[in-house]
Amino acid sequence: MSKECAGSTVVMLGNAALARGAYEAGVKVSAAYPGTPSTEISENLVKYKDEVYAEWSPNEKVAMEVAIGASISGVRALVSMKHVGVNVASDPLYTISYSGVNGGLVLVAADDPGIYSSQNEQDSRMVARAAMVPVIEPSDSEEARVFMKRAFELSEEYDTPIMVRETTRLAHSQGLVHLEERVVPEDKPYERNIAKNVMMPGNAIKRHLVVEDRLKRMAEDACTLDINKVEYRDTKIGVITSGIPYQYVKEALPEASVLKLGLVHPLPRKLIGEFASKVEKLYIVEELEPVIEEQVKSWGIKAIGKEIFTVQGEYSANMLRKAILGQEITAQEPAQVPARPPILCPGCPHRSVYSVLKKLKIHASGDIGCYTLGAVAPLGVVDTTVCMGASISNLHGMEKAKGKDYVKNWVAVIGDSTFLHTGVNSLMNMVYNKATGTVIILDNSTTGMTGHQDHAATGKTLMGDTTYMINLYKLCKAMGIEHVYEVDAFDTDEIERLVKTETQREEVSVIITKSQCALLKTFVPKGKCVVDTEKCKKCGMCLADGCPAIHKAEDGTAQIDPVMCNGCGLCMKKCKFGAISLVENK
Repeated sequence: MSKECAGSTVVMLGNAALARGAYEAGVKVSAAYPGTPSTEISENLVKYKDEVYAEWSPNEKVAMEVAIGASISGVRALVSMKHVGVNVASDPLYTISYSGVNGGLVLVAADDPGIYSSQNEQDSRMVARAAMVPVIEPSDSEEARVFMKRAFELSEEYDTPIMVRETTRLAHSQGLVHLEERVVPEDKPYERNIAKNVMMPGNAIKRHLVVEDRLKRMAEDACTLDINKVEYRDTKIGVITSGIPYQYVKEALPEASVLKLGLVHPLPRKLIGEFASKVEKLYIVEELEPVIEEQVKSWGIKAIGKEIFTVQGEYSANMLRKAILGQEITAQEPAQVPARPPILCPGCPHRSVYSVLKKLKIHASGDIGCYTLGAVAPLGVVDTTVCMGASISNLHGMEKAKGKDYVKNWVAVIGDSTFLHTGVNSLMNMVYNKATGTVIILDNSTTGMTGHQDHAATGKTLMGDTTYMINLYKLCKAMGIEHVYEVDAFDTDEIERLVKTETQREEVSVIITKSQCALLKTFVPKGKCVVDTEKCKKCGMCLADGCPAIHKAEDGTAQIDPVMCNGCGLCMKKCKFGAISLVENK
């Protein structure tokens, strides 16, 4: 952030603005698990570490429970995650909705329309409705700051957790933000209240009634709530919208009347009915699911929505012009750039491991992380990807369905951060239920795909403090697994030997491949690989694993880009003619 002074105006990412809003609201505890597009919230909030405690939790469920604990103790607490993380956190979320809060409690759910970095395109408003949790949705960076502060106020006023929903477009776009002072409310005293805080069946039944009443009150109060805004202009067209789609509506239909909802659950029925009665034709513009539309239509209000709009991907001003006005906008021909398929980085230790699996024709049950890229050519060894931690459970299910011989041609692959997220439980299940199978933990000492965040096995916290480093080897041994091995990720001969041996073993075994991510600041390359063109036989073996630092020259010889090369030596090991050598750093 360029300026931190209250009263100044700065340009901020939506995520940075959400962090600033939480800071200004007096948040004292923040917990999260990194996941695009939510990651930068915590990375910005930790800049205020003298006043805010912030942590990376092992997974979103734990993060939610940490924030709940802080709220119960009487302080304002924040928890943030991407949309699929909300699934992981849904167990405590559904229950804290019944219990309510003490200090304000806000959950940021970052949805990903267009699936830029996710395995699905779910709409977190659907989860919030099922959990009976109110949802606030900002439409720009300044609203992100303001609405975050408002969310904490409403959380305490209505005794409820509040979901602040954002999307990738808001999270990663920039806008002007007007900074204000941090105001820290007094800690709320903790009062022992078993009926409110202990959700055994007899108490939960009574709290369900409280939740229903709360939502009714909020729906009525929302009709005059300051974050819901009516903009009357030409009443021939009226639009109900929220969040980022509001920006598209303003651009495509500048003369239309607009009801911009800041609170998207529960909906202000009276306000919507009044707005609908004053416009000739009503449109409902919302990305993903028809959450607002279905409710409005259920009230007998005529509106046009998903009949002409898609439930997939992001919207745009041009899409609205075409759908509503029938205008065909001829977009400027985009610049022609070379195709850039997703690929593992030069020097990535995952490539080395996958090269062995490919050679042995082993199938890999995959997981969420950089190593998912092992599914695509030219490696092509990852066969499945479902969710965090699923690789191990999937392998277990295969063995129980098809027998021990079936999984002798399979392994489960999972990263170090993902293993600690939910892979631990899956591995425990394999041991407990007497499974067969080999799990490969690809330990690159970071949470790579989301931007190199620390986790419980890196020895460093989000606050920058040195801490105990979870030992993955000892953790696996503590589960009772006899056959656990650590190996250098670039020792392909030893990895090949272990994979051949362990996949044939009729017990659970774990291979931990260790090598730092080549993009970490602490990574020091051994040197640069160079090609002796006189020795090169133009066989292409060094190209087989798809390292982007190596390519074929016009004369057919291999050529290595010295800028991109990280000196991992995988290509050198592939060359049978000694044409590639490593020039070590001095």
